[in-house]
Amino acid sequence: MTLVRPENPQQARLVRLLRDDGPRSRVELGDILGLSRSTLTSELDRLVARGLVETAGPAASRGGRRSSLLRLAGGVRFASVVVATDRISVALTDGELNVLAEAAEPADARGGPEPVIARAVELVDKLRAELGVAELTGVGIALPGPVDGGTSVAPAVLPGWQSFPVRDAFAAELGCPALVDNDANVLALGEQHAGIGRTFDDFLYLKLGTAIGCGLVLSGSLYRGATSSAGDIAHLPLGEDGPVCGCGESGCLEAYCGDAGLARAALAAARAGRSEPLASRLAETGTLTVADIATAATAGDPAAQTLVRDAARRVGRVLVGLVSFFNPGIVVIGGAPDGLGHILLSEIRGVVYRRSAPLATGTMPVVLSDLADRAALVGAARLASEHVFTSG
Repeated sequence: MTLVRPENPQQARLVRLLRDDGPRSRVELGDILGLSRSTLTSELDRLVARGLVETAGPAASRGGRRSSLLRLAGGVRFASVVVATDRISVALTDGELNVLAEAAEPADARGGPEPVIARAVELVDKLRAELGVAELTGVGIALPGPVDGGTSVAPAVLPGWQSFPVRDAFAAELGCPALVDNDANVLALGEQHAGIGRTFDDFLYLKLGTAIGCGLVLSGSLYRGATSSAGDIAHLPLGEDGPVCGCGESGCLEAYCGDAGLARAALAAARAGRSEPLASRLAETGTLTVADIATAATAGDPAAQTLVRDAARRVGRVLVGLVSFFNPGIVVIGGAPDGLGHILLSEIRGVVYRRSAPLATGTMPVVLSDLADRAALVGAARLASEHVFTSG
């Protein structure tokens, strides 16, 4: 497939505006972007000829001759692939990043990338066949852990993926540009496009779960840092004598508060006789999961509630430093286990508001994301669109 991209920055601004705000009239586009009528007409005509923009009918009358609505062309289609340690999710979106179809299934991603990528491509192709999509405009891929140059770098939760060329593999299989980023960044992009983050220029997205991470949106743009490792908070040290982390160090945030850390603490509580529900579940299944902790905590088990609150307070202490340093307009938390979101949120808020400077938190909400898994799917499509909708 030949990549069709905007020819210049003005065209790039036009297609990004249509992506973010939906169909607009010629008059509205000219007013928002400050373009003269002749320049706007010339650039729109070129975008139509390139197959990126199309007419969507007449706009509402503002007096005089009615203008026409413009929108991104129906042939613009993005694919999203979200890889977790135990699951893969895929979707197809239109140019405005509305999810048109999606699919997900369990998968063991720890063993290596090849079977996971092959299955993800199969799922994307199945969705393409269902929707009659002949060509993809781009594909965005989210991976847990650090990403650099389209490859997974030192991924503690995906050890078999070290230095594998994920971007190139997807680009070759799907015949379109592929972009890869860590899942926290992708979630932040999804929140920026379709969630509460849309109304803030500066916000933090904190991702909980198997791999903990933080996406930073500053001045309206995702901030990746000098070597694409900004927001990699999973291995911030909370204590030298803490539990051993998957990275080999002790006392990391993820070792305490990631899914494996919570399960380890629950196992200790069950074996020590501090939690009858957890002990019963352990005897029944031989193991404990975060879902088991959530069930016990929501049923009122004090030991389960204590370990959840302890984890939340540790997360809160890390957020105090981030909030004090970056001064975001809002903190959005995603990935909280079903049933535990409000317990976690209450404890995190308490620590952040108590220990941060009033100037930093006086008007700063700390909230749970309401997009759930949709944030990553939208964010991955947004990742791809950021590349495609940049002038070539």
